[in-house]
This record gives sequence, structure tokens and C-alpha cells, in this order.
Amino acid sequence: MSATPLTPRLLPPTPEQRRSGLAGLLVGAALILVGVAAAAGTRPAIAGGAVAIGLLTAAVAVARPYLPWSRVLLALVLVILFIPLRRYRLPGDAGFTLEPYRLLVAVIVLGWSLALLCDARVRLRKSGIDGALAFVVVAIVASDLANPGRVGPLQSEVLKAVTFFLSFVVVFYLVVSVVRDTATIDAIVKTLVVGAGIIGALAVVESRTGFSPFAYVDKVLPFLIQDSSSIQPGLNRGSATRALGPAEHPIALGAMLVMLVPLAVYVARKFRGAWYVAFAVIVIGVLSTVSRTGVLMLVTLLLVFFWLRPSQMKRAWPMLLPVIVLTQFAVPGTLGSLKQAFFPAGGLVSEQQGMAGDCSSSGRVADLGPTLDEVAIKPFMGYGFGTRVVTGDQSNACILDNQWLGTAYELGLMGFIAWLLFFVKVGRRFGRASKGDDSDEGWLQVCIAGSVIAYAVGSFTFDSLGFSQVTFILFLVLGLAAAARRNAEERRTAPRALRSRPDLT
Repeated sequence: MSATPLTPRLLPPTPEQRRSGLAGLLVGAALILVGVAAAAGTRPAIAGGAVAIGLLTAAVAVARPYLPWSRVLLALVLVILFIPLRRYRLPGDAGFTLEPYRLLVAVIVLGWSLALLCDARVRLRKSGIDGALAFVVVAIVASDLANPGRVGPLQSEVLKAVTFFLSFVVVFYLVVSVVRDTATIDAIVKTLVVGAGIIGALAVVESRTGFSPFAYVDKVLPFLIQDSSSIQPGLNRGSATRALGPAEHPIALGAMLVMLVPLAVYVARKFRGAWYVAFAVIVIGVLSTVSRTGVLMLVTLLLVFFWLRPSQMKRAWPMLLPVIVLTQFAVPGTLGSLKQAFFPAGGLVSEQQGMAGDCSSSGRVADLGPTLDEVAIKPFMGYGFGTRVVTGDQSNACILDNQWLGTAYELGLMGFIAWLLFFVKVGRRFGRASKGDDSDEGWLQVCIAGSVIAYAVGSFTFDSLGFSQVTFILFLVLGLAAAARRNAEERRTAPRALRSRPDLT
């Protein structure tokens, strides 16, 4: 007798689902009528919002139970990877910058929220790290509530920072809740790896020639407007040109690519073939940024894999030697520039102590003492999340290049501990718990744990939360790990229910 497959099947809507869909249609129609009435009363903002929400509600009601959430997530991944954040915006003025990422996330979040109300199949699922993540959110909100005098004049900046962070959290729970099978996880992971491979290859081209296609996205998508003030000038280190790609800074590009290296390991191990090439190209792309942070994160990945997969790493680590050789041919001078960056004249610590008090040039070590002196004044709740503004008209602080130090300043001891416990919880749930699991699922958990731990360690040398692309990748891959673990737990505890549950993807 053949085994019954565990993959969820797509079933016709039940009478209960039909009734919930009808309710959604009625709510959508009511909102559209409200919009029409508001338009008649010359209130265009209310009218437009009501009609838009009404149409989306009706669309969700009609599309259920076949709403392809996996395709929605893939579209979001492509936008995040290939449309540089803060460099391009949509026309119009909504009181904030209309970036494609923001608009797409807003539509997805609204659609998912409405689906939770009118689609009986869509349910919010626990992630296994809910308590740790809730602690972080509470610390963020508490820090702002404890500093009304400082938050008030910076209300717009604080609101932007908080809503950005909450959008990451919502996307995380969206992934956990709607990704219900291995095929969908693999599709998203493959998209991330292919995208990272393309970006890595283009980073090599940029390092060699100075040309980047990401400077011309508005030519391909003419409805986008490029923000010329956000364009980075040519960045060099030693004799090497630092690739920028679709990121806001070479450091952010290197960090983003490093976080996707473990996913390349996962797909190469599972599907083999050309995926090994993708792995090599991504690593070379990291090195083409000539970023010490990227190298630090790569070393962190190696240590995590030696911890969680010691026997496999002892056999596989010599494969890195060809990658180093290829780097020397693909981007000549990069390895020498990296060596010089880590071992400058006078020593690295001395270099990082230089230019104290100069916001544009001070080193990381030079910023440490003065910032800790300020932290000591308000050690418990900090000065408020989002109140350290380093760019724009309301700029009031220097770039620290140390997210942990910035967290201690903004969130105080409470927020610092919250983030530390968050990363410890992730490492234990998705890393250490999968140490002896050599299945594909176990490797996925280990790879994502490595990615997240590399982010945590890299945050000591750059302002990770200030780069939305990197932080989005963090919560996206974390959502995939949580979804995979939850799917496995549900298969073990209720296999029959799982086989009969409609597929959400």
C-alpha cells in the first residue's frame, strides 16, 4: 500500500467559507458606498481610502479560497532585492515617501488582514519565538512612551522608524502563517538564491567597471522617480572599487549577500547542479564590496556551521579555496584591499580611534566612549526608538556603525537585553535544536540560524536596523524557518487534519 502524501490538498470551499466570503463582499460594498458618499461631500482622501479598502476587501472575498500567497511573497522578494530602497519612489505625496516596497507591503498587509476576517482557511500561527519578539516590540514602544519630550519634536522620524519595524514583524507573521508546505519554502529560497546570485555577479561587474544597472531602474520602470540625493558617490578602498548594487551602502550589500549564503548552501545540498555556482558567485559578490563587516559575517557563518555541522564542515571547507582563487581573478586587488583594511598602518584599533568628535569620519572605537557616557544618563529605557536621526533636516546624531551601541542608546538596558534574548532564542530553536538532524528540514533550520547569527554579529560593525533591505531579509528568512518548524510540528501532531486542510499557497 502506498503512503498517503502529507502535502495539503486544495479543497472546494465549505458552506462556512462561502458565507464568510459573502460577508466580505458585503463589507467591501459598504466601504465603496462610504467612499462614494465621501466623494460627494468633497472629501477625496477619505473617499479614495474607503473605495480602495472596499475593492481590496471584495477582491479578497472573491479570490478566496484560491488566493496565491506564495506568488505574493515572491513578488515582494523581487521588489526588495532588485528595486533599491530609498533610491526610487512613486509619484505623488502621501505625507511620506511612496517607495514601491512600502506600497506593496501595505497592500499585502491589508489584504492579509482582510483575509483573516473573511477567509476561514487563513489563520494566524505561532512562530515559536513569539515571546522574545514581543519583548523587543514592548521595549521599542516603552522607550518612546518614556521619552515624550524627545519624541515630540521628532514625531515623524519616530513614526517612520516604528512603522518600518512593525512592517517587518507583520511580514514575518505573514510568512509563518501562509507558508504551509515545503514546495513553497523551496520556491522562495530558490528565488532568494537566484536573486542573490544575479546581484553578486552584477557586483563583480560594478567592481571591475563602475557600471551598475541599479542606477537605471527608472529607465526600465518609468513610473519610478529616482532620488538623486540618495545616490552614493564612487566608493573605493585601497585599489578596489566597492560594489553598491541595489543596497544603500557597500556594507549593507555585503551583509545582505552573506545572509543568503547559507540558503545557497541549503539548495546546493538539496538540488545540487548549478546551485554550487550560485554559492560561489554570492561569496565573490560579498568580497567585491570590500567590506570588513561582510568578511566578519562570513567568518561567523563558518563558525556556526563548524558548531552545528562539524563533520560535514571538516570535509567541505577545502571547497572555499577555489572560491578565493576565483575572487582573485574576478575582482583583482580585492583580497589585497581587504588585507589592508584589516591591517592598516598603525593597527586597526588605532585607526578606529581616530577623528573623535567628527561625525563624518570618526571611527567605531572613538564613538564608543562618548555614546556610553550618554547611555549612562538614561540606562534603563534609553532616549526613545527612532530618535537618533543621522540624515536629513532633523539630523541630531552621528552614524555609530554599531547597531548594538545604537540600541543601548535608544532602548536602554531593557531593549539591549530584549534583542540579545531574541537572538539567543533563535539560535536555540532553529540552530541547536537541529544540530543532530541531517534531513533537508534540519539543514534549512541550521542554515537560517547561521544567517540570523551572522546578522547579530555583523550588527556590532554597522547600523543594521538603518538598512531596511538587510533587516527585511532577516525577518523573511526567519519566517521561513518558523514556518518550516511549525509545518513539521503540525505533521507530527495532526497528520490527518493536515492532509485534509486546504492549501493556502
